[in-house]
Amino acid sequence: MIFTTSFTTVLEVVYPIDLPSKPAAPPDSVHFITTRGSGVKDEPRRKLKMSISNAQATPSIQICRIMRPDDANIVGNVHGGTILKMIEEAGCIIGTRHCNTQTGDRCVAALARVERTDFLHPMFIGEVAHVSAEITYTSKHSVEVQVNVLSENIVTGAKKLTNKATLWYVPFSLQNVAKIVEVPPIEYSSPEQEEAGKKRYEAQKLERLETKERNGEIIMSVSLPEPYTVAFSQSSLIHLIGPSDCTLHGFVHGGVTMKLMDEVAGIVAARHCKTNIVTASVDAINFHRKIKKGCVITISGRMTFTSNKSMEIEVFVDADPLVEAEKGKYRAVTAFFTYISLDKDNKPHPVPPLKVSNAELVCSVI
Repeated sequence: MIFTTSFTTVLEVVYPIDLPSKPAAPPDSVHFITTRGSGVKDEPRRKLKMSISNAQATPSIQICRIMRPDDANIVGNVHGGTILKMIEEAGCIIGTRHCNTQTGDRCVAALARVERTDFLHPMFIGEVAHVSAEITYTSKHSVEVQVNVLSENIVTGAKKLTNKATLWYVPFSLQNVAKIVEVPPIEYSSPEQEEAGKKRYEAQKLERLETKERNGEIIMSVSLPEPYTVAFSQSSLIHLIGPSDCTLHGFVHGGVTMKLMDEVAGIVAARHCKTNIVTASVDAINFHRKIKKGCVITISGRMTFTSNKSMEIEVFVDADPLVEAEKGKYRAVTAFFTYISLDKDNKPHPVPPLKVSNAELVCSVI
């Protein structure tokens, strides 16, 4: 995995070990070399020198990774959960890095919410995913990160914008996980940009409060369901949260949770239509409570709507702290995924209509 810090163009850190013929840079500075790509015209490579203490760089980062067979489904389409996990990794890195630019408690940025995410084009095995993240708004205790994902065919050089996402992070102290650290402000290009960011912040805050009202709902299993009903395709996955799933705090990465949610949603979609399916979009993902290492999580999904070529699937994540059983099971994350059905030529394929019983209709209204 490659990390490149971005200013006006994409910049690549070059450490003294890569330049043996040059004297080592002093501790308070670092060398950067501009690279080609990201819309920048070809030009001679030039060296820049910038003091770390005085740099006012735009908070942004880029991650690049080639897509491998274990990142994709059986026909070569990269799983939506794989892309969501990369999006969250980029957001976590830039959010944590920014929140630690000030003196005081060291902290880690924890994912609180993901706005609607559209999958504009499919990504395939062998393509390179370019995930770029930029901080676009900060409040006293939260960070908004905008993420774009491009796929690159390294044989033809063709690039496509596959995803755009907005994520919200909250920084928690490493010394006290219950303490939320204040976020250093960023500089805005104009008052209008800051005001627009504030409106987005207030809107997502209100929607998070509204979503919590549905957290008591439980998906019940039904035996021998009729095909194309909600019960026929609903699915659950149980996962033990291990050390590799977690941050330095010992709480699960948001990207790990989103990947598991996408897997369950994909199973629901595949069970319903029995064809190749791909993620089309993800509505707002709300992280209501943290999930600690050692918890057993149950990810449950059910079909809530079908159109001619798409399916809407609601996914819940419930956490059960085995060691601290007295705390009881709780609803941690909720989201809606949209999937489309594809034929053998990767063209949209009709989706069987969802059969909804009177009991299921009553539950959905409640």
